[in-house]
Amino acid sequence: MNYPITIAASLTLLAFAAHVTGGLRQTLSIAPPKFAGSHIERRELDILDRNWVQVMCAFQLISVDLLVLAGVLYLLAFTDTLSPKQPIALALAAIYFLWGCVWVLQLFALKRAPKDYLYLGHWAFWFLCSGLIYWGAQSM
Repeated sequence: MNYPITIAASLTLLAFAAHVTGGLRQTLSIAPPKFAGSHIERRELDILDRNWVQVMCAFQLISVDLLVLAGVLYLLAFTDTLSPKQPIALALAAIYFLWGCVWVLQLFALKRAPKDYLYLGHWAFWFLCSGLIYWGAQSM
């Protein structure tokens, strides 16, 4: 068993569970209203509704990614099913690292307040898992 990769897999599985429960609840809370008083307002609401549906669909794609990544990490940690293990682990570490970079860059590009970097600290999760996977890859 590879402990660092097992920890990263378990954290990813926990992130999946949080994403499907709490994250879904948060995303549902921003649904636009279903009625409008005028034709112009109705058109704007249609656009908001379509954009919200796109957000919901994309949000669930991330849930699938998290579940698949957790599964692949568990396979790397506990089996010899995937081969060669070290390059696969390093590729996954790179994916997590890039997701962390993109998260921080988006916060920066959106000119978020410093407190948002902590409140929206998903980047820390991505960097932590990237480091754990990289560390685990060194012993493969």
